Amino acid sequence: MDLANLSPAEGSKHSNNFRRGRGHGSGNGKTAGKGHKGQKARSGAPRIGFEGGQMPLYRRLPKRGFKNRNSKEIVALKLDVLNAFEDGAVVTVDSLLEAGIIKEVRDGVKILGNGELTKKLTVQMNAFSETAKEKIEAAGGKAEVI
Repeated sequence: MDLANLSPAEGSKHSNNFRRGRGHGSGNGKTAGKGHKGQKARSGAPRIGFEGGQMPLYRRLPKRGFKNRNSKEIVALKLDVLNAFEDGAVVTVDSLLEAGIIKEVRDGVKILGNGELTKKLTVQMNAFSETAKEKIEAAGGKAEVI
C-alpha cells in the first residue's frame, strides 16, 4: 500500500450535482441536510473563516516578511561550469538541462564571471555579468542575450 493506491471508501463520496430539497422520497428533502433553524440553516450563512464576530485566526496571527510579486527566480551559473562543453559548441538553456548542469529553469539563467573559461563557446543565455561577457569574448567566443 502506498499513496498512489489510496482511494476513498466505497459510497463515501457524493457528486456535487446531488439535488437537495426535492421531497422526502429523494432521501434529502425537507430541511435539505441543513438541520433545523439556526444561522447555518439560512441563506447567506457566514463565509469560511468567520468566527461569529471574534477576531478570526488569520487576522490574529502576526504577518511576517514581504513577497515581491515582481521578483524573478534566476539561476546563477559560474563561468567555469561551461568548460564541460566541447570547443566550438553552442551553449543554450536547453543544452545545460540536457547535460544535467541545471535541474530546472523558472525565469532565466545568468552567467557570472567566477572562474576561467578555457574553450571557445557561443553562449546564448538570458543574462551575463560584465566580467563573464569579457571572459567569454577573451576566450574567442560569443555572449548572446536571448
